[in-house]
Amino acid sequence: MQKASQIAERLVHKPYFEYTIIALILLNGVLLGLGTSPSLERQFGGALHLGNQLILAVFVAEALLKMLSHAPRVDNYFRDGWNVFDFLIIVLALVPATGDYAMIARLARLLRVLRLISAVMELRLIVSALVRSIPSVGHVMLLMGIIVYIYAIIGYQLFHEHDPMHWRSLGASVLTLFNIITLEGWTVVMDNAMQLHSWAWIYFVSYVVIATFVVINLFVAIIINNLDQANAERLRELEPPVTREELLRELRSTRSALRRLEHRLDEEGISTRDDGTDDDGKADNSADKKQIGRE
Repeated sequence: MQKASQIAERLVHKPYFEYTIIALILLNGVLLGLGTSPSLERQFGGALHLGNQLILAVFVAEALLKMLSHAPRVDNYFRDGWNVFDFLIIVLALVPATGDYAMIARLARLLRVLRLISAVMELRLIVSALVRSIPSVGHVMLLMGIIVYIYAIIGYQLFHEHDPMHWRSLGASVLTLFNIITLEGWTVVMDNAMQLHSWAWIYFVSYVVIATFVVINLFVAIIINNLDQANAERLRELEPPVTREELLRELRSTRSALRRLEHRLDEEGISTRDDGTDDDGKADNSADKKQIGRE
């Protein structure tokens, strides 16, 4: 079992293994897209179904190999959230595509394309950054909600009689302001309002500046910041561990720098006792020097 586990571990970490899985995920997505064409489904339905089943079999074998690579502690496989994600998608894909579960089976086949997220490290970093951003984004969304609510009440009070299509109620006002955030046709709404109040442009321009150019950019800044943090953590994980020889080399370099500093202090007539060093400290320094000599 131990030998089989080692073989499986080496196999699942091979680059060509990962590239093969990514290629199969992409091929699976293409097959699912071809299956949406009625004419292709009639002509090649059997081949498309066979291709989907073969790809599913490879995904099942992949999951089993990854579990075997963690043997005898197979539970370690489920400690990785991405492994759990892949496993759930594979289990759902095994649901028969007939009877009451036909719709679930079709949706599960579509979810297999999402495995591309777990297979590509860069996509995993983006998802990780989005998850990290949830608390901060929640605060920005709260701020956005307050701004939209205030402007919706003001817009309703000012324009609901002149332009009921956009401002007939508080809910309609909120939807109008949400549409303005996208900058889609907001000048038309502003022109209608300016027919009643020539200064209405102040309302719309201030809202666009605050909601679109400030708050929306806060969302982008938060996500980019968390993406940088996730990428930095990934780089730290990829760094090789520090060896004993490197630690000893750094220790010797630090001790050498300390000796040079003590020598300069002695030349300038400054006693090291001023820094709180006593006779015991000198004895420790002597011991360090002997240790360096032995090394």
